[in-house]
Amino acid sequence: MGIFKIEGGVTLKGEITPQGAKNEALQILCAILLTPEKVTINNIPDIIDVNKLITLLGNLGVKIQKIGVGSYTFQADEVNINYLETDAFKKEGGSLRGSIMIVGPLLARFGKGYIPKPGGDKIGRRRLDTHFEGFIHLGAKFRYNREDHFYGVEAPNGLIGADMLLDEASVTGTANIVMAAVLAKGKTTVYNAACEPYLQQLCKMLNSMGAEITGVGSNLLTIEGVESLGGCVHRILPDMVEIGSWIGLAAMTRSEITIKDVSWENLGLIPNVFRKLGITLEKRGDDIYIPAHKDGYQVKTDIDGSILTVSDSPWPGFTPDLLSIVLVVATQCKGDVLIHQKMFESRLFFVDKLIDMGAKIILCDPHRAVVIGHDFKSQLKATTMSSPDIRAGISLLIAALSAKGTSTIQNIEQIDRGYERIDERLRAIGAKIVRV
Repeated sequence: MGIFKIEGGVTLKGEITPQGAKNEALQILCAILLTPEKVTINNIPDIIDVNKLITLLGNLGVKIQKIGVGSYTFQADEVNINYLETDAFKKEGGSLRGSIMIVGPLLARFGKGYIPKPGGDKIGRRRLDTHFEGFIHLGAKFRYNREDHFYGVEAPNGLIGADMLLDEASVTGTANIVMAAVLAKGKTTVYNAACEPYLQQLCKMLNSMGAEITGVGSNLLTIEGVESLGGCVHRILPDMVEIGSWIGLAAMTRSEITIKDVSWENLGLIPNVFRKLGITLEKRGDDIYIPAHKDGYQVKTDIDGSILTVSDSPWPGFTPDLLSIVLVVATQCKGDVLIHQKMFESRLFFVDKLIDMGAKIILCDPHRAVVIGHDFKSQLKATTMSSPDIRAGISLLIAALSAKGTSTIQNIEQIDRGYERIDERLRAIGAKIVRV
């Protein structure tokens, strides 16, 4: 297991370019299974979770060729559907949560799809009911082997379009259902659909392949099934969670940083939430410029003067993936912030590490924490810690970069799952971080 050693308290300066979006890449890569024709995808992030999925696709028989940095071609014209029933697949598919999204395309095109109970971050209960209820609505038969934790859906005679109301606006659930419905017979409507930019990107890609999806960007999607899909060229958006991470890094280290090519129109509430924390962001073309906050940053209270509450919700609400970053940034704000993590019940349990570093945080319950800002009058202290999941890991890394002394972060594979060459990119703007 690798570790990072970080010398904190160093001011950074320079430009950083966000990687391709992890959450979009996992959806887009599964969609290549819908066609036997060649698909070219650009701006794929070089991270563990995405590379695991690319390996899985290769083991399924997909022809994969790397044509440049972050650019690949995929051709699924000789898929080995029998691989799904091997012990190797059960082990491989169970190590990556994003693997659940191969089920919809395989079901639509080959009449069956199987998946072991997928892994991923331990951030609370993450149900799969939405995925499989959607497939059942489309006419698939569902089976579950409790002994092996193995899920299966089959539709040997094809899928039939249906009207459905999702019980939750699941991003991966919506993606899976849409990918199944594009090749179903007739019309499908999906109400309470997720409408995150990454889901919009998937729908745009599918339409460029010949699908007929309308309502993209809304919570009501209409899909007219087609006979087949063709190839396409697609570019993945910059990762908005990484962009938010760099904003938090600049604020905590009081550094002057420019984040390049951020796709402002797809950032939603992210800039506004950081501005509420008192952080200055300037839009310069498609870049974000963050000046050095030498005098700190003052939290803006609500209109009636009550404590600022930052909470997560489905898009266009604030993404839950950035709440841990906001929490860390709040430890040095001038003022107090209530963090309310509504969507996952175990994502705030890393705060004990920040408390060890000297942060003033009251964990009210599994969903809420009150942060009392230091206003940089007291620097966080270096410590040794372990990364419990991707987003908590990057938050602890930001805390370590701002802390006094040398910190050690263990289990950094969790960070590598979601952030590409993060130590190299941080060193390029002046951070003192080494991978051991």
